[in-house]
Amino acid sequence: MYTRRIAAMRVPATAVSHSRDRNKKALPDPMARLVMKFGGTSVADIDRIRNVARHVQREVAAGNEVAVVVSAMAGKTDELVALCKDASRNYDSREYDAVVATGEQVTAGLLAIVLQDMGIPARSWQGWQVPILTSEAASAARIAQVKGEHILAGFLAGEVAVVAGFQGLHAATGRITTLGRGGSDTSAVAIAAAIKAERCDIYTDVDGIYTTDPRVVPKARRLDRIAFEEILEMASLGAKVMQVRSVELAMMKRVRTYVRSSFDDPADPRPGTLICDEEDIVEQQVVTGIAFSRNEAQITLRRVADRPGVAAAIFMPLAEAHVNVDMIVQVASDDTVTTDITFTVGANDYERALAILEKAKATVGYAALQGAVDVAKVSAIGIGMRSHAGVAALAFKALSEKGINIRAITTSEIKFSILIDAAYTELAVRTLHTLYGLDQV
Repeated sequence: MYTRRIAAMRVPATAVSHSRDRNKKALPDPMARLVMKFGGTSVADIDRIRNVARHVQREVAAGNEVAVVVSAMAGKTDELVALCKDASRNYDSREYDAVVATGEQVTAGLLAIVLQDMGIPARSWQGWQVPILTSEAASAARIAQVKGEHILAGFLAGEVAVVAGFQGLHAATGRITTLGRGGSDTSAVAIAAAIKAERCDIYTDVDGIYTTDPRVVPKARRLDRIAFEEILEMASLGAKVMQVRSVELAMMKRVRTYVRSSFDDPADPRPGTLICDEEDIVEQQVVTGIAFSRNEAQITLRRVADRPGVAAAIFMPLAEAHVNVDMIVQVASDDTVTTDITFTVGANDYERALAILEKAKATVGYAALQGAVDVAKVSAIGIGMRSHAGVAALAFKALSEKGINIRAITTSEIKFSILIDAAYTELAVRTLHTLYGLDQV
């Protein structure tokens, strides 16, 4: 699930004093109402489902009221998607939702069976039974409302609710809907908000949010706390620890969320990483994390007429085709009447974006269309950037000393992103990891 772990950084003393508050042990509260979410690798087979059941058993034994949200078993959603495509290239997206939602239903039923076998009262719930009410958009529905009365009634009877994640119900049509990949995270947070849970534990195949991908930097460390705003930026910039929409919902509803490992000993698990309000982190660091993405492509339009309406002519057709544009840089040409515009899109959208822009050439009036897919985006994030100057400049200097050329730069209040040649991705990450003190224990 977590193929690109996120980064948290401490800047050197010359830039800001170190903070230890972020790494204080953040233990979950005892005797609580909670939601536990388990991803596909955590429920990949019956043995792993039994391991999940032992995690649930621990919380029940502590006197907690527990709702569990599960994903499909690892690989099952891909199999179901492939079946839909094999059945028809032009399949009905509503029937697609009906098919792919079954993966989570199987997991929910199996976990309920295992819990019952352990002597723990449990029942499975499908999204439409809870119900989780959504918009009508097939395969990309958004949650409108969660009615938690059935789950709460089960708590009164001492029952564990096992809910199929990723799915809901469009009430007006009575159709099953799905929330898009990673939607079980969103299901879990929404249920936690609806039943007023003290916390939502997201169990994955990693034990929390790391300073960077340990496969790139072996000295990467786990954070104990991180702010909602920071993890939201990280998730949107390529870190795959949680779905972006789930983080948005957790931040809006103020749901205290832990990222934990399902592969820890169920009898003595580590606390993981707490995602919380900025106010819960007493002493804030300037830079908290680095995210990176190799799934990037660069497009440049040369000598575009510098006149009102040109930017709209470029980006509106892309938006209508649901091509997400990220970094945008505009540079005036020497002739003062034309400009060069560079931006990035996802690598999967690259060819489609080029075709759209070629069709729009007469309207836009550019002289040349250039592109590259051998690029990567590296981003540094931290709420402390709001009040400190020169944070990005330190990175630019360090990267230049390593011979890393920066193609484009974008900034906001709490992050900066750079576009570089993909071949230098790991070197850039290691350089910044050291620069901001992450190598220190």
